[in-house]
Amino acid sequence: MVSVLLVEDDPVVRSAVTRALTGLGHAVLPVGTALEALREITGGAFDLVVLDLGLPDMDGADALRMMRGVCDVPVIVATARDDESEIVRLLNAGADDYLVKPFSSEHLAARLSAVLRRARKDAAPATFRVGRLTVDPDRREARLDGRELNLTRKEFDLLAYLAAREGKVVPRGELLANLWNLPGRHDDQTLDVHLSWLRRKLGERAAQPRYLHTVRGVGFKLTAAE
Repeated sequence: MVSVLLVEDDPVVRSAVTRALTGLGHAVLPVGTALEALREITGGAFDLVVLDLGLPDMDGADALRMMRGVCDVPVIVATARDDESEIVRLLNAGADDYLVKPFSSEHLAARLSAVLRRARKDAAPATFRVGRLTVDPDRREARLDGRELNLTRKEFDLLAYLAAREGKVVPRGELLANLWNLPGRHDDQTLDVHLSWLRRKLGERAAQPRYLHTVRGVGFKLTAAE
């Protein structure tokens, strides 16, 4: 599942693109302003950003430069500006690709896949190591002290998501949205139950965590206790 931040001020376009990407199995967080986008980029982890340039509160090119100041997530710029010099300027400013409006959902999906393939080719090795814990998403295997953990599908997805963001606090809402397709403010105990089961299999308790740490009022992070 790919986590996409969609930055588009037109509610009709925003809704259509969200439906198209969700239909392809991606988790999409749609926002309508540059300020919202920068807030989400700073507080969450996304695999890709689709950025409209015609935003009401800030020019998209300026928003792109600010995003590049805080993260290196791939960005596809969606623009009605088809001037070559403008497109070159955007690519030089940090965009990974661009789409000229109007575009089809198929065209967007193809560009998204191509950008992610390039990003993953340059990414870190697929196996994550956190202390004596190793997580291999490709094999869907997790080992602690060399012993394979017997995890359910969701327990593994939760562990792998956190392992890929080792040391970073992942908000509760991000986990609910990306792993359970639930609204970020959804008051559901599913996440708490899975965290409890996962802690038990990691041989720890919430009061004495070895790996799975709760940051009260914010979220969770996976890191090896010293």
